[in-house]
Amino acid sequence: MNGLSPGLIITADDFGLHESVNRAVLHAHREGVLCAASLMVGAAAAPDAVAVARACPGLRVGLHLVLADGAAVLPPRLIPDLVDANGRFGARMVRDGFRFFFLPRVRRQLAAEIRAQFEAFAATGLVLDHVNAHKHFHLHPTVLSLILGIGREFGLRAVRLPDEAGLPAGLQPWLLLLRARLRAAGIAHNDYLIGLRLSGRFDEDALLAALERLPPAGIGELYLHPALESGTAIAASMAGYRHADEFAALVSPRVAEVRASLRASGVRFGGFTDLLPA
Repeated sequence: MNGLSPGLIITADDFGLHESVNRAVLHAHREGVLCAASLMVGAAAAPDAVAVARACPGLRVGLHLVLADGAAVLPPRLIPDLVDANGRFGARMVRDGFRFFFLPRVRRQLAAEIRAQFEAFAATGLVLDHVNAHKHFHLHPTVLSLILGIGREFGLRAVRLPDEAGLPAGLQPWLLLLRARLRAAGIAHNDYLIGLRLSGRFDEDALLAALERLPPAGIGELYLHPALESGTAIAASMAGYRHADEFAALVSPRVAEVRASLRASGVRFGGFTDLLPA
């Protein structure tokens, strides 16, 4: 544990993926319980997301590094081993993970792309609240090493720890390694996560249940994928996602009432920079 009073970061992932996501983030922050958002700097609606973030100075914004199933920042000619002719990463993460580790040429391209995404975030002028990776690819030791090495130049202070109760036992060694390496590097992280096992279907009932069962101590992160539309309207790979239900949960009056009760009992809400030590 971080030794602080209990706190919860409520985050929207995939900020910038689609204008429908951006509108949901705007309303969920202004009218609901959303504290933070993770920005895909290479996505089509990223400029619109930056405009939304600038209009919401209380919204904490982090970098959602995309290294799988999404658009790169660098052109394909500079990272030909990472992306297709359209500049998109594939979804074969196990295969790509081996290539990141064993092939120096691929690793150099990976480092260049990660740097380019940090640079693109810095160019927005937004304060970097946190860093995580699409599909939690920062669990990969090579990806994490590059994030830590490059991120310090851009003010990296906090990284998501995707450690949720009930995850498969096979993930535990990677989570332990990630936790240890963040601690050794002096990078802040959440103590626990909520949302991975219900990714894409975190509706109002699920959010209420999660808030009512929060651990009594530590800093948690609860993340969702809100949008005003759902499924393939947002991305082809999200056919089963209930984005609109997740947005509805974030602006639910019942959820707001539970948050108010938690605040009254001493639970703090905010972004990583609000809740975790510098």
